[in-house]
Amino acid sequence: MTRARRSAEAGFTLVEVMVALMIFGLIAAAGVAILSFSIRAQAATGERLDDGAALARTLSVLSADLAQALPRQTRDEAGTPRPAFVGETTQLTLVRGGWSNIDAAPRASAQKILWAINNGNLVRIAWPRLDGAQPLPATPMLSEVRAMTLRYRFAGAWSDRWDGALGVALPQALELRLARADGRQYRAMLLVGTGYAADAPLQAGNAN
Repeated sequence: MTRARRSAEAGFTLVEVMVALMIFGLIAAAGVAILSFSIRAQAATGERLDDGAALARTLSVLSADLAQALPRQTRDEAGTPRPAFVGETTQLTLVRGGWSNIDAAPRASAQKILWAINNGNLVRIAWPRLDGAQPLPATPMLSEVRAMTLRYRFAGAWSDRWDGALGVALPQALELRLARADGRQYRAMLLVGTGYAADAPLQAGNAN
């Protein structure tokens, strides 16, 4: 038997096996790292897309509420009259029309709505009746909101507050500024009402 044949029959040496296992381990580790990175990137992309969809949905619902705002006063749980539109720097209460009633329930087509920040979430709270009712549970619209700032425009001037004190039930436009927990900021300009007009000038404080 020749020397070459005896070497072939001997198989792989321990060093060769260990080198092969090391190479296999490096390839497996690289594959796991790439797969882990891909999963994390996919999850981050999904979260960003979901957040973008939530932001778009929030602005769409708020825009619809403002577009259908009505100059209709309400009464709170104690029976105290409340203006149709009460806008502050950090929250907004209004009455909107167009509340769909597919079940033909005995209620009005108008609805009282509150937008506010609650525990880092921008929420929308609705009332089942315009007068003397308790609010329904809050609906979270957008999470991780650090702050919300609102301003109200009428006759070319801006105000930090609106309550109809000058005899004008609704402003003409609203500015929304949102600051997110991760530092992102958004600004939106939204119209109030459909063709709403009034002649009284805005004289509220903090206008600029």
